[in-house]
Amino acid sequence: MNKFKKIVTGALFSVLLTLIMPGCTKFLDRKPLSATLDDLNQGGLEGQIYGLYGAIRNGDVAGQGFGGIPWLAMNNFRSDDSEKGSSPADGADWGVIYDQFQYVKDHWSSNTYWDHHYVLIGQANTALQLADSLKLTDASSLVNIAEAKFFRAFAYFDLVRAFGQVPKIDFRVYNPSDAKKPKATVAELYALIDADLTYAEANLPANWAAKFIGRLTNASAKSLHAKTMLYRQNWSGALSLCQQVINSGKYALQSDYSKIFTDAGENSSESVWEIQSHIGSNGSDNYFSWYAIAQGVRGAGEWDLGWGWNTPTSDLVNAFETGDTRKNATILYSGQTDGVYGKVLPSFPGIPRQYWNKKVYPDPTMQVTTGSRQGGWINQRMIRYADVLLMAAEAANEVGGAPNATLAQSYIEQVRSRARNGASGILPAVVFTDQAQMRTAIQNERRYELAMEGERFYDLVRWGLAPTVLSSLGYQNKHRYYPIPQPAIDFSGGILVQNPEWP
Repeated sequence: MNKFKKIVTGALFSVLLTLIMPGCTKFLDRKPLSATLDDLNQGGLEGQIYGLYGAIRNGDVAGQGFGGIPWLAMNNFRSDDSEKGSSPADGADWGVIYDQFQYVKDHWSSNTYWDHHYVLIGQANTALQLADSLKLTDASSLVNIAEAKFFRAFAYFDLVRAFGQVPKIDFRVYNPSDAKKPKATVAELYALIDADLTYAEANLPANWAAKFIGRLTNASAKSLHAKTMLYRQNWSGALSLCQQVINSGKYALQSDYSKIFTDAGENSSESVWEIQSHIGSNGSDNYFSWYAIAQGVRGAGEWDLGWGWNTPTSDLVNAFETGDTRKNATILYSGQTDGVYGKVLPSFPGIPRQYWNKKVYPDPTMQVTTGSRQGGWINQRMIRYADVLLMAAEAANEVGGAPNATLAQSYIEQVRSRARNGASGILPAVVFTDQAQMRTAIQNERRYELAMEGERFYDLVRWGLAPTVLSSLGYQNKHRYYPIPQPAIDFSGGILVQNPEWP
């Protein structure tokens, strides 16, 4: 695993160097529209692909849009489950923008989110153009092409959820002016996502050797593709893909929910895709991520675990059913024991936060080993098997009919059964009464199971519940899409226009 991370980091440096170089005097020395083997870094197309894995680990230059504070703001702050956090004065504007839905067209957060997604798309396009120019058709190259297409689809799915219509750039950019494109329709963007993920499903392997743990599999592609179909209410398509993952027999729920987010729980049988991070002994081999650091408990001394952003709300804490073991596996409480390492959290002067995200709580043993209090080594769980089961339950319920009602009931019960952790008399099984009742049960289950993992806001939007659930926070229907960053519009010279609801 560490070897893979080292290769990824080295390859990313090479890719970022190529992105920086156009600013020098050789900018006009434009590469031809065909490639040779000399164009490839790190010994071949695979080196280009390793750069993509590095780009989404947000400890690197190009990755804040995939797990740093900009990602947390877009995916978490806007829900009813979390808020900006930290001290009131720290990033106060972020709280107004995202917690109170007072969007700003030119802000570091949204500008970075936009830019870093297009950086990833650009890197993927470059890899794909090189493969096409060299007419690479060997088995390894087909896998590499599939990885590039997955990452491009992943980036566009994020963009279409966040902004709606955005420019579709599915070609290698040699000159910045080539990227000055108008918005594509949502349907056109999803057509590209579908094509890319279908290719990835067919060409990614089911498994990797242990030294490549964390690389994408065909189940990663099927699961992401299923999620994109839920957003379009393609219930039968989503159900089919989820069932392929379920019936593969390669994944299983961890028996103890509280162990999923520990160091021992990384890359477990439940991991369909997670972003790899690592810090070696005494800070060696430091391939860290801001993901856990940005959210860690913000205190002093031994409690200086991070910046304290993205904290749970009272609304989330009070939403869990009585006895749900996921509650105390998700929430840390100021002034109370941590329930895992025998430590008691103090109350923090100047930081009025009752709750913290326990899913990024660093292990004291790893703190000693790495020489770092803050959990930069913690992997970011992107797709868990529990999410696949709940997507399958939702899709089966929406397809309807007696057999699918039974399936939905079975899938949600697997998730709830694990959450009981062997206790009796709590979390009773959901018995199907009608489609609407089961729909609500599945929606609630997604909230409990995936709390603080970046799903809640977009779930509320796609279910049509955001105007009701988030209205007290200032949400209106126009807030489903963030305005396109003004610098992107300015760069385009008027070719790219603002979302109509944000004139």
